Amino acid sequence: MSVGNSSFAQRGTAVKHEKVNQLQRRRRRQRVRNRVKRDSVRPRMSVFRSLKHIYVQIIDDENGKTLASASTADKELRGALGYGGNCRAAEAVGKAIAERALAAGIQQVAFDRREYRYHGRVAALVDAARDAGLDLGAKRAEPEPPPKEEPKKSKKQKSSTNRGLTKAVE
Repeated sequence: MSVGNSSFAQRGTAVKHEKVNQLQRRRRRQRVRNRVKRDSVRPRMSVFRSLKHIYVQIIDDENGKTLASASTADKELRGALGYGGNCRAAEAVGKAIAERALAAGIQQVAFDRREYRYHGRVAALVDAARDAGLDLGAKRAEPEPPPKEEPKKSKKQKSSTNRGLTKAVE
């Protein structure tokens, strides 16, 4: 009887940690999205990845419309790729989204990575889109560095004497 209770307690702890992880992921996603929306007037390029596929869409947040999209689940890419959950597939999707965006007249986008780190499939997708001609640079103005101040001269001057004593000269 006690064995069942201990496993239930362990299961409850695992569920609690999963809920905390989901909450952290949701907060990270919102933080990144809000920063992209606030700092840029460009359309937003949002990425979603699953275990089998990777999806990307370019969204106009002012009108709430999707301007272009591509994924490994598209018929055009699915046949050529086979498995869509690797870096090679992400590169193909990056190239496809860049071609579709340029055809729609979109040259500049702001990249929304959601809660994903810029690594692996996400980095492969972005690098391929950038190589295909899509400008993913930030719209923010770079802050000017503060002017350099000259170092202050120390008030203490070293004397030519050793510990305040003068040397005897013979």
